Amino acid sequence: MTQIQGFGGVVIAPGTTDYDTAIVTHRARRAAPALIVRPVTTADVSAAIAYAAAEQLPLAVRSGGHTDYASVDGSLVLDLAEFHDIEVLHDGLVRIGAGARWGEVAAALAPHGLALSSGDATTVGVGGLTLSGGIGWLVRQVGLTIDSLVSAEVVLASGEVVTASAGSEPELFWAIRGGGGNFGVVTRFTFQAHPFGRVIAGWVSLDATDLKTALAGWRDVMRGAPENLNSTLTVRPAFGPDVPPSITVTLCYPGTDRAAADAAIQPLLDLPTALDSDIAEKDYADMLSDEHLPEGLTILDNNGFVEHVTDELIDALVVLNRAAESSVLMVRWIAGALNRVPADETAFAHRAAEALVVAAVVFPPGASTEGQQEIIAERWAKLAGFTLGMYGNFTMDERAGAAEAIYPAEVLARLRSIKGEVDPHNVFALNHNITPA
Repeated sequence: MTQIQGFGGVVIAPGTTDYDTAIVTHRARRAAPALIVRPVTTADVSAAIAYAAAEQLPLAVRSGGHTDYASVDGSLVLDLAEFHDIEVLHDGLVRIGAGARWGEVAAALAPHGLALSSGDATTVGVGGLTLSGGIGWLVRQVGLTIDSLVSAEVVLASGEVVTASAGSEPELFWAIRGGGGNFGVVTRFTFQAHPFGRVIAGWVSLDATDLKTALAGWRDVMRGAPENLNSTLTVRPAFGPDVPPSITVTLCYPGTDRAAADAAIQPLLDLPTALDSDIAEKDYADMLSDEHLPEGLTILDNNGFVEHVTDELIDALVVLNRAAESSVLMVRWIAGALNRVPADETAFAHRAAEALVVAAVVFPPGASTEGQQEIIAERWAKLAGFTLGMYGNFTMDERAGAAEAIYPAEVLARLRSIKGEVDPHNVFALNHNITPA
């Protein structure tokens, strides 16, 4: 059995009982890591980092396991599953372990009448989502997840444990708010939560035969809507004879003021393409889905922030969506609180964005995707003139040039400088990697 000096957590080696389940990511990807460790203390994290360096093993840090970097061939996977504590402190402050899932967080905060703008799915890990920004169902009202971050406990490549905040390690604090897992292992976060345990939420379905009209109408409503109204328009293809193509607007209005919510939502119901709706008061936790990807399903996707959802962009999105029968399109309206944070305050730099566009092609189990990534990338490239840059959290696979696509040049240069200070040997390289200056 593998022994790691100073490590008191769980070690899972190939051939052991738990290995086959521990290696699987949320996207049903299976790799063959050399070892999986689950630390229970920050000292365990430091010991695991030292062991990986001594054995010359690439280090993969796993929170919720939603990215392909969460389980990599030949690596030491540092799984933060045991860091799942959720503690409500005082005055709305909450301390959350990086390995907790957002479904657990929402359920734990609900009895206190609190919520954080978080991942869309219950299974998303707190650590991964937070470090790359965090766009959730409160984004228009309170901003990104990182905009509610007060401090973080970070284990550096050296094994040193530091607290990053506005008053302690401020450059590191700037970097981890958007810079991903490039700078250390964040074990716990302290957030300022918000008083929205209940929301008014649901969906409106639109006529799927006229995407251009649906997109334009939705955009016009959202431009005039109060910031309390969050919404995402999703276009889905047919999935067999019993599931026709659909266009759905999912919406969330924080709070319980039904009159104000109804006034904000009514213009969506009045759209000429509106077909049906279901809107009710519910717990914020109910906004998070429990969807799991079927085994063997492959999704090839691209995304980008846009400063303006123009008529020209809408035309381009209609063409893009028609390019493949199994296309999925998602446009998320995010303009609001995130725009009021200065662009240089965090490493998340796309503060001028009005919306986030995600385009994907879904391949059923067993279907060949050989050469498809290049074809899909060529189609997406036609939107390059409309986009500001990619969103790291929705770029879950390994692709070349991701850091350059996510960060503007000046932001990337500052991140590389900080990386050179805290991780000069690029120990934390299994991510959308920022190379040290």
